[in-house]
Amino acid sequence: MSERVAAVDCGTNSIRLLIADSGADGRLTDVHREMRIVRLGQGVDATGSLAPEAIERTRVALADYVALMREHGVAKVRMVATSATRDAANREDFFAMARAELGTVVAGAQAEVITGDEEARLSFTGAVGELSSAAGPFVVVDLGGGSTELVLGDGDGVRAAFSADIGCVRITERCLHSDPPTAEQVAAAREFAAERLTEAFAKVPVDQAHTWVGVAGTMTTLAAVGLRLPEYDASRVHLSELTLDDVHGVCARLLSMSHDERAALGPIHPGRVDVIGGGALITEVLAEELARRANIGALIVSEHDILDGIALSIA
Repeated sequence: MSERVAAVDCGTNSIRLLIADSGADGRLTDVHREMRIVRLGQGVDATGSLAPEAIERTRVALADYVALMREHGVAKVRMVATSATRDAANREDFFAMARAELGTVVAGAQAEVITGDEEARLSFTGAVGELSSAAGPFVVVDLGGGSTELVLGDGDGVRAAFSADIGCVRITERCLHSDPPTAEQVAAAREFAAERLTEAFAKVPVDQAHTWVGVAGTMTTLAAVGLRLPEYDASRVHLSELTLDDVHGVCARLLSMSHDERAALGPIHPGRVDVIGGGALITEVLAEELARRANIGALIVSEHDILDGIALSIA
């Protein structure tokens, strides 16, 4: 007998919902997936606090998600909050809001801040579920708005994981100020990305990996741009592949474009237009390091990620 569960992932840039039925075989069947850009982490890197207007944008989206949960008869819900809330001085304002909304679905439900390590493990579980174990070990990369998780594992589970303090919003706010960014800004951003990822590569022995899997909005958007899709198509993006040359090409293309030129590309969500160049740059640094350390020459992009891992954790 299946059970209907809901997973909410509230990150630095977006808030996402998965409503799914979990079967006796441990697999999920999607009922509804949705993503909204709310930019909860707006300015948090500079101020140390969540902006009131960012909390309100998130509340509006979460209220709509809660209405969908009630409509679909959800029995269990888990909401996790990641990088932006880990860093914020006023995070209780956010959690009080989330408790008020989620409590109308399941009494006592509340958002939880998860560690970077657990974030990584949930992402890994969601990402590799459809892949053959013969392709492992896998290195899964979840590139978010404020943090990037690297996870090494195989069919037996996670071997090593690390959460690096860098993401598409953080690097854009820190380094990429012009439109398009100058060569000096790009060079500084590349140096910043490499520096923030150094510890991740020290803690996660990626040389053991055979396959690189990328998840979350930056990676899926880059795949859609690389495929030159006229509009975003999840079925085309899921398990698509970008070679190292493809990654370099997409990164160079996006960083050379103005905001309006990026906005004119059909697959890019309006809320990602201003940060996708930074995300592409981090991806390029990752691609170069994985090619050098593990001789991995391609990125497989998965639509299944931490949301699926969260849902499986309560199924």
